[in-house]
Amino acid sequence: MRAAVTLVMAVGLSVVVGGPVPASADLGDTPVNATIVIPRDAMDHGYATRRVTVSQDGVLSAVNLDSIDHTVTSDATDAGGTPLFSVRVPPGSTLSVPVAGLAAGTYWFHCTFHPSMRGQLIVTGSRGGTTGTLPSFDQALVVPRQVAGRHVRLVQRRAGVRVMPAGPLTRMWTYGGTYPGPTIRRPTGHETDVTVVNRLPRSAGSTSMHLHGDHHASQYDGQPTHSLVRHGRTRTYRYPLTDDGRAEPGSFFWYHDHRMDRTSRNNWNGLQGMMIVDDPAEKRLRLPHGRRDVPLMISERSLDAQNQLIHPAMPTMVMDHGAMSWTGPHAPPNDGIPGERILVNGRYAPHLDVSATRYRLRLLNSSGFSMYDLALSNGRPLVQIGTGDGLLRHPVVRPDILLGPSQRAQVIVDFHGLEGQNVVLTSIPRADATSGTGSRPGAVMEFRVRHAAPDRSRIPTQLPSPALAPAPRHVTHTWHLGLAHGPHGRSYWSIDGKAFDPHRADVTVPLGSVRRWRIVNDTRLTHFVHLHEEQWRTLLRDGRRPPPWERGLEDTWRLDPGESIEVAARFSDYTGLFMLHCHMLDHEDHGMMAQFDVVRR
Repeated sequence: MRAAVTLVMAVGLSVVVGGPVPASADLGDTPVNATIVIPRDAMDHGYATRRVTVSQDGVLSAVNLDSIDHTVTSDATDAGGTPLFSVRVPPGSTLSVPVAGLAAGTYWFHCTFHPSMRGQLIVTGSRGGTTGTLPSFDQALVVPRQVAGRHVRLVQRRAGVRVMPAGPLTRMWTYGGTYPGPTIRRPTGHETDVTVVNRLPRSAGSTSMHLHGDHHASQYDGQPTHSLVRHGRTRTYRYPLTDDGRAEPGSFFWYHDHRMDRTSRNNWNGLQGMMIVDDPAEKRLRLPHGRRDVPLMISERSLDAQNQLIHPAMPTMVMDHGAMSWTGPHAPPNDGIPGERILVNGRYAPHLDVSATRYRLRLLNSSGFSMYDLALSNGRPLVQIGTGDGLLRHPVVRPDILLGPSQRAQVIVDFHGLEGQNVVLTSIPRADATSGTGSRPGAVMEFRVRHAAPDRSRIPTQLPSPALAPAPRHVTHTWHLGLAHGPHGRSYWSIDGKAFDPHRADVTVPLGSVRRWRIVNDTRLTHFVHLHEEQWRTLLRDGRRPPPWERGLEDTWRLDPGESIEVAARFSDYTGLFMLHCHMLDHEDHGMMAQFDVVRR
């Protein structure tokens, strides 16, 4: 028998990551131990040990030589969605990874905070054990009920929600007793009044609702510190569904809480819902409609053994001469909150019975942190016809679609010829992630194709895409996304070097003007920047023409480390304060938000 070790260079150190390895493939009684090394700047470089071997009776450890938290988490899960192994490793710590009970085989692992960090674990031995499995997709998908009147009433209250297929209901904060809240469905150009009633527990405090993607007045924009819905009170939000005197494009919006320093908490607790704005002109397109037009809100939550929400730890806010910063182990950049289970319309691993026809899926990522790179298990493509803010000019055939927090995509899925088959919508590891944040892997939901049916739908070669604003030649402002550090371990996310201050506007915009803005990510993490008030045209991504799926109207963009975008919009109808922020909600809560003020000339 011979002994072998593997040496990996990490931060200038030689680290022994493998134990004794027998020459024979038969390991006998000799345990094989291994260590996963997380090096300095792991966000950029990944695990130092991207492939490790451990025997079934060996010990797997993880050592973090970086300055921020990371995890070692199995891609594979049990039938309940729990990873086969997972450990969060603080800076400077060495912890054991719980791999006892795994069957021999190969297991991919990742960091839940930075899923572009990926590695392989090889387990050797002859004993039985678990290998992971797809969920059983036991519960049917629930499509939220629709409300279609001009006057909509949403009562915020605590209620029990069926999230897991068995066991207790999950107590959540809801709109009308359900998660998600009801889907508001209105024709474009028709004014809609939404009255929000705050009947949450007194400890929840005031709330603020934002209709994400819509064009409306400042006082109805979900302001984070004023125009709030106080405990026991009501507030009516007015949405004309027009822009510069014309009906808005047909859109897929969503509504959610936007309370300052509480946005992540309130969304995690359930204050989210969808809105569909219908354009009558779409009827002639013969797109799938009725029951074949399905809105899907994809989110994530962590639950305890009693199916109750596990509330993430939060950093401590510190005020220093009126400026906000945060301290503690979960201060920026350690403030991301990925959920353990992927939910669709509030349910874990649901299934939807479909006919062997075309379906229109309206995909929304309402998670506060994670990206999903969505693909179908049978390899069929997703045909994207629109964003959340309108249709594209031409359909785009895509093998997978990457959606970050608050991003939406309208797609056509074709189930023809698949009678009797099951197709799983999955989130795959992001193939193009070289730095920043990757996509979390996992099963999302299952489509059960039952029978053939008549289908008059089609995919048009050209779509009535909304008009785009003219593009000014010169950039009028550049916004820089950053991370700032202060004394005593304090930190905050920043825009243009400053944390959010509700009393400050960083840019003034004349009403009626067209502005060209550049947004640059100066951090080492991916961010998803959202612009309020207008629907925006994407001009350039990193100095080049954007990909086809970014050539319609947008309101949220992915910015990987070092990336930049240039966007343009005409500022019409409304004056007042509006926001720009990262839609990774803890980043927003912890400083990465700014305001611009639209004023009359």
